[in-house]
Parts: sequence; C-alpha cells; structure tokens
Amino acid sequence: MSNEQTPEPTDAELEQQMVDLAEVEDAKLSATDRSYSQGQLIRRRFFSHKPAMVSLVVLSIIAVTAFTSVGYGILPGWWQHPFRLPQGAELVNDGQPTMFTDGQIFGPHPFGQDGLPRDIFARVMRGAQQSLIIGVVVALVSSVIGILVGAVAGYFRGKIESVLMTLTDFVIVVPLLVIAAILGNFVRNLPFAPFPLAIVLGLAVWTGMARLVRAEVLSLREKEYVAAAIAMGASPWRIIIKHMLPNAVGVIIVNASFTVAAVILMESVLSYLGMGVQAPEVSLGMLVSEGESAINTRPHLFWIPGLFILVITLCVNFIGDGLRDAFDPRQQRRGDRRPGLRQVLGLRGASEAQRRRAGSAGMDTAGNPSGSTIVTGSNDPKTNPLQFWRKK
Repeated sequence: MSNEQTPEPTDAELEQQMVDLAEVEDAKLSATDRSYSQGQLIRRRFFSHKPAMVSLVVLSIIAVTAFTSVGYGILPGWWQHPFRLPQGAELVNDGQPTMFTDGQIFGPHPFGQDGLPRDIFARVMRGAQQSLIIGVVVALVSSVIGILVGAVAGYFRGKIESVLMTLTDFVIVVPLLVIAAILGNFVRNLPFAPFPLAIVLGLAVWTGMARLVRAEVLSLREKEYVAAAIAMGASPWRIIIKHMLPNAVGVIIVNASFTVAAVILMESVLSYLGMGVQAPEVSLGMLVSEGESAINTRPHLFWIPGLFILVITLCVNFIGDGLRDAFDPRQQRRGDRRPGLRQVLGLRGASEAQRRRAGSAGMDTAGNPSGSTIVTGSNDPKTNPLQFWRKK
C-alpha cells in the first residue's frame, strides 16, 4: 500500500531546488542578454505576483480616498459632510444609503446616516485613516524594538541573550489582547490620537520580530564576511548595522507587513470593546460597535465598516504574501505560480484526479473504453503509470 502523504524534502532536495532555480534564472538572463541586480529581481518577482498587485491597487485607492475625502489635520477634504455632527444636519432618505437611488451614482449620503444624523461615508473614511495610521506606526515601533532586541541577543549570545529572550518569552506568555487592553486604557484619553495608542500597541507586539531577527542573526554571524569584518577590527555595532541587518531586510519587511494586518484587527477589537480610539475620534471598530445595536433595522451601519476592515486586512496580507515570495523564491509553489479559482474551489483537482483514474483504467473522461493511454517511452513517472506504480 502506498503512502499518500508527501515526505518532507531533504537537504539534498532543497539544494537541488536552489540549483534548478539558479539554472532557470541563468536561462532567462541568457535569453534576454540582460543581468539584474538583487533588488531588480525582487521587484520583478513582486510585480509578477498578481494578488499582491491587485491588493496594492485596492489598498492605495482606499488610502487615497480616506485621506483626501475628509482631509487630515490642516489639509482640507473634498467631501462636503464632516465626520462629526454638523449643525443643522437633516435625515435624508430615512438614513438609508443614497447610492444608486433616484438615478444618482452616489447621492448626498452614499453610505447612509446614523440616528444623530451623521454621514457614514465620512465616518468610515475617518475610521480607515485611524486604522491605517495605527497599523503603520505600530509596525515601525515594533520593528525598531524587535530588531534591536533580536540583533543584540543573536550577536552577543551568553547572558545578554538569556536575559533578552527571557523578557521576550515573558511578554509572549501574557495574552497579547490583555496587554493591549491594559496599555490602551491608560492612553485612550491622551491628545494627538491615535499616536499614543499606536505607540503602546507597538510595545506589545515586538516579540515576533525579535525572535525572527535573532534567528537570522544567529545564521549570519557564522558567515565568512562576518569573520573577515571581525578580523579587520570592525566594532560589533558596525557589523550588525552594515553587514547583518541588510541581509535580514527581507525577513524584517515581510514580518512588518503582516504586523500591520494583525494590528488593524487588534485595534478594531479594542475599539469595539471601548478600550481603543475614543470619541470624538472615529475608528472602524467603534463604528462596528455602534452599528451592532441597529443591525436589524439599518444593517448597513454594521456591515459597511466591517467590510472595510476585511478588505484592508486581506489587502495587507496579500501584499505581505507577495513580499515573502519576492524575497524568498523557495516559498513559491512549484508548477502553477498561483492557484486559480477552480483549484481554490476544489474543482480543478477533482477533474484531474478523475482523468487520472479514467486513464489508469483505460477509460476516457466520458466512461468509454479508450485506446492505449500509456506512453511507454516517457521518462516522467507522472505521465507513465507503469513506471509510477513500479516505483511505488
């Protein structure tokens, strides 16, 4: 009986995959008579990642619309309704969305109004601003702390590593949402929102970056160029900054992109629980919390901000997936670059399995007897069933 589980690749197989990848890259270079730097190869791989490109376009549209529609700081916006309660506001269309009604594309309130009545489009755009700012600031703060802790622990080792990793493990043991809720409760009424909340959230989510950077530095410190730099008298900080961190930039960027998506969800949860962004500011989680009470009568107050949270999070995750494939080609799938819609829904795999079973039984896809489907001269075990069975 054959084992259907795919065995884990050995070191020799991984090395062979890297050799094959290098041969493919050399063939591409010889065909085009051009040579590319490492940065150019990363950009080409990222731009060829279709889900990441689509997500980048969608996220850019959301970000540009959010910051230009209602404005930010001293910059005015082009939307006529503010996100706070304006004087003399009237309820239009009973608070229902005016998009695609009465022959209008958007109307005065495309996302509707709440009971006060405030424009939901302006409030959702303001909430998207807050979520994007918090995600980016938290990624920067957590990256700085995680890089510092991980690089120092991985390079110096010994007691320094023990102390720093013990601190990291202590922070990991405590539930992240509890830490974020406690820290967010202290700063929720401070001015210059949402930056205080973003900073304290960054103090709670740096552990993943620290562990990844430490593992990367542990592997880089054994390289020949690090030994050569030490022999030439370079200081430890120069070696870390000039030689190690540039070679770990792929891990750092990918982890930071996934941190943005995780923090946006965390901020939404905190705001939903009342421990995040506070009024008169707006966040998407706060809008979901406010719309929950009217989900039966006006469900758009709940679903529209929730949909924006979902779209922003998915876009950031797909962009992070594209960055991971660009920086590390070994993460790419063999065969098709990305699964198609039929393969995701399980339709393509089922048809291929049925065709293989029909071919092995000497039948075509309609169930009729077919001719000889075995190519005896083929060396590929996947196209030669006899050879494939013999190897089993």
